[in-house]
Amino acid sequence: MRQTSTVRVLSLALLAVATVAATGCHRGARGDYALAPEVRPLEVPPDLNVPNTSGATAIPALASAVKPAGGAQAAPAASQSGFTVAGSREDVFAKVGDALATIEGVNIASRAQLLGSYDVGYEGSNFLVRVVAVDSGVYVSAVDPRGLPAVDAAAVKLISSLKAKLAG
Repeated sequence: MRQTSTVRVLSLALLAVATVAATGCHRGARGDYALAPEVRPLEVPPDLNVPNTSGATAIPALASAVKPAGGAQAAPAASQSGFTVAGSREDVFAKVGDALATIEGVNIASRAQLLGSYDVGYEGSNFLVRVVAVDSGVYVSAVDPRGLPAVDAAAVKLISSLKAKLAG
């Protein structure tokens, strides 16, 4: 019986020594510092680990959406791609739609009254006819797909036809 208990004690002692050796119980570096320098995580100073988001939620205003204090936009300078008409934006938008329907060769792809625009095709060109409230009435203009004044021959011809129809 004594021999069995001695074997049992020695087995337990051997198991304890093996456990301590396998767990790496030693004095020295712990955690990430025990790793080789190539695999340690990058240390970043506290003030550099969070990006600056102070201006992240600022939405810039579009030039076409900026209105003066009076509520209407200032009329653009006179050009071949637009003209000003007296009246309310809603009335002029309806008149522009009626006038576009009577001009030969105009294809209205879509209309958006809230945006004040007609997407039209005319003589092989595609552009928007925009209706915008300005200080002196309503500005009707042609705008190319980039949002710039349309100056190609078809747009100038259509705006000229619209001006003649709406002025009369």
